[in-house]
Amino acid sequence: MTMRKLLTRHLTPEDVPALLALEQSKWEPHQAADRGSLLQRIRTYPTLCIGAFCPHSGAALASLFLRPIDPAVFTAPTQWQDSANMAAPFSDATRHRSLFGISLSSNDANAVAEIFRFFYPRALKAGWKDIYLGSPIPGFRKARTLSPELSVWQYAHAKRKFHGKEPLDPQLRYYFRKGFRQIVSIQKNYFPHEESLDYGVILRGIIPLSQPRRLWRITPLFVLESFAAMMFGLAR
Repeated sequence: MTMRKLLTRHLTPEDVPALLALEQSKWEPHQAADRGSLLQRIRTYPTLCIGAFCPHSGAALASLFLRPIDPAVFTAPTQWQDSANMAAPFSDATRHRSLFGISLSSNDANAVAEIFRFFYPRALKAGWKDIYLGSPIPGFRKARTLSPELSVWQYAHAKRKFHGKEPLDPQLRYYFRKGFRQIVSIQKNYFPHEESLDYGVILRGIIPLSQPRRLWRITPLFVLESFAAMMFGLAR
């Protein structure tokens, strides 16, 4: 079976209607980004907003929104909105060479892969080294019901039987397979998510080949793009 070719690129304000349709198909009304939020993200960090589209219908199949971050914020209690708020940029965050994943929305697994293949070479060129994100843990509520003594720390670090180091929680497992394998912190009341009991787990993923940074910054982008498939494989 031939894999269809997608259109993957940086987002523009003209993409907002398609992005809204994607948001509404993936998230509850209180979770989905509105038009104003999408526009603000795109206008504030245009090179850190990426989408994959169907070349025939123009439908948005996946989107990724990132912003610079100071990783120190995740060592203390914090909430998703603190890191996602474009109106409150972190002072000198770019010097840390770290990014925060505001959101990753998708209706297509191949579209997510294409987004990371597009992004990784550009991340090397720009000098970024890692990405942080906040993940729900949708299996926690059920696990806590079955075992009231279970702590959120125990659940977040639980592994699947006979599957090596893969997390037990399905969402943590999804991100683990995308390269987000380090648990940085567990945040109470991180965002409204009933099945997670409002907990969020801060994960870190390393951008493949992010050293030697100075070499990549002088390397032509088309050369870095030739590494895209290998980089995506290394991250998984």
